Amino acid sequence: MKDILKAIWQAIYSLRLRIIDRYIISKFLKTYFFAIAMIIVIVIIFDCAEKIDDFLKSKATIGQIMIGYYLNFIPYFVNQFSGLFTFIAVIFFTSKMAYDTEIIAILSSGVSFNRLMYPYFVASAFITGISLLLNLLLIPAANSSRIEFEREFMVSPGEVAAAYDRYIYRQVAPNTFAFIRDFNARDNRAAFFVLETYANGKVVSSLSAQDAYYKEEKGSWSSSKYSLRTFDENGRDSLFRSNVPLDTVINLTAIELGRLDELVQTMNSSMLSNFIDAQTAKGSDMVALFKVEANSRWAYPISTFILTLIGVSLSSRKVRGGTGLHIGVGITLCFSYIVLMRFAAEFAKSGSVPPMIAIWFPNFLYLAIGIYLYRKAPK
Repeated sequence: MKDILKAIWQAIYSLRLRIIDRYIISKFLKTYFFAIAMIIVIVIIFDCAEKIDDFLKSKATIGQIMIGYYLNFIPYFVNQFSGLFTFIAVIFFTSKMAYDTEIIAILSSGVSFNRLMYPYFVASAFITGISLLLNLLLIPAANSSRIEFEREFMVSPGEVAAAYDRYIYRQVAPNTFAFIRDFNARDNRAAFFVLETYANGKVVSSLSAQDAYYKEEKGSWSSSKYSLRTFDENGRDSLFRSNVPLDTVINLTAIELGRLDELVQTMNSSMLSNFIDAQTAKGSDMVALFKVEANSRWAYPISTFILTLIGVSLSSRKVRGGTGLHIGVGITLCFSYIVLMRFAAEFAKSGSVPPMIAIWFPNFLYLAIGIYLYRKAPK
């Protein structure tokens, strides 16, 4: 037992941060944040130049533009390309260390290549932690504020209801669908409301009402009058009209009527998980879209470790072509990873591939590439 504890202590002690570890971590993070800062400045300049007419027409103040739009846009943009920034940072400063013979000096001093990777992964863990915090908590709130700003200031008056499509279809239960036209969020009113039930691919009942209102406190839809059409097994229909007020509870809230691609971007991790469970229970055919978002929030940050492994393995030795060759090969690999992730997400959304497999497949593929390059790296 004493020998085991001693071995554990020696392992922990060997992983303490040394001067060379702090040196590498400092270079890693400084290069990473410098690259992000440079890209952010460039993106803001080009984005502002593109949207300057919209900003002037909207009469939004500089403070509203900077705080309401760009302050909420920057975290979203940074997190989307955090892996690329990490990769560029690793390639750039590690390649420079290699050409200044610093890597050779470190390995010659008795430090193993495995131990050399330790400070890189410490820095990667720090970046991954920030990325997860942004993805799971902060970015959804920022997206909500950014989308609200765009709706208020960056659309023409005739498009002010862009938060909702004019024609909305939602599945509220297995074989039950709702059709809503011209929903107004100010008073939770739909100009036209239809609830259809299917059996064996055929409509068996259709309830319709004009001027239907959603009562948030009750979770119900109401209308002053309605009509109900039913169909028998032979396709014959019967129509019933009533002037008695309709008040029906269905599994559909006003928040679910918004554009779902925007809606899921504004949900934190807990809200998104509950939303997926609710939509799965309804039998919604859009569950794949929501699961893609949920898995992406974890897969992108975790890719930081994989891209770091590839970056160090590529740039830790001298090759003909210098740093430029390292950066060129590295960026090609990184962009191919981003493109593959995008394709995988689209396949998952279409239902061709299960979302978890599609989103995590690029990580496993590039992890295999990283392990191969690591074994080929100089030891």
